[in-house]
Amino acid sequence: MEVARDLFMQEGYAAGSMSEIATRVGGSKGTLYNYFASKELLFAALMKQECDIEALEASTLAVSGMNIHGALTAIGLRFLDFILVQRVVDIHRLVIAECGRFPELGRTFFENGPRRGVAILGDWMAEQMAEGRLRSADTERAATHFMELCKSGLHQKMLWNIEPAPSAAAKAANVEIAVTIFMAAYGPLDAPAPS
Repeated sequence: MEVARDLFMQEGYAAGSMSEIATRVGGSKGTLYNYFASKELLFAALMKQECDIEALEASTLAVSGMNIHGALTAIGLRFLDFILVQRVVDIHRLVIAECGRFPELGRTFFENGPRRGVAILGDWMAEQMAEGRLRSADTERAATHFMELCKSGLHQKMLWNIEPAPSAAAKAANVEIAVTIFMAAYGPLDAPAPS
């Protein structure tokens, strides 16, 4: 998997072949095909592995007992720490570069990456809605809004290589604004207006 990730990052999805992966690993192409029936399935496994790492780390994030503002802040910071890591940015760049020619690559990435992240966060938000900490709403849309607010302005600049990874202070400022905007839209109706 590490060899495949390195090859895809160096050569691109189209140019990275199962034969080259097998050669770099030091095994046969037949053995590789015993594990992964196609390059697409190997890429899907890579995406799933990245997301499993994030899901495991997110599941250990202790937010129970925090007020909703604190919990969202912790979740937002964890999300930015994941999505703004260079290897994750590189995967985004690879998918963007290749999905025009290989639409299945975009679908694979979306299903195993962003859609899974939204589902995990949406499930947590559903619990918060049931407890009255958030206004009842479409959880998928709410989770998507929150993640996009957290990324706002930071992710694209790094993705397009305009700026390096943002500082911890820049991420914290972004998340603070994201939480304020999100709570204005999804906070309980009887909550005090944000300052």
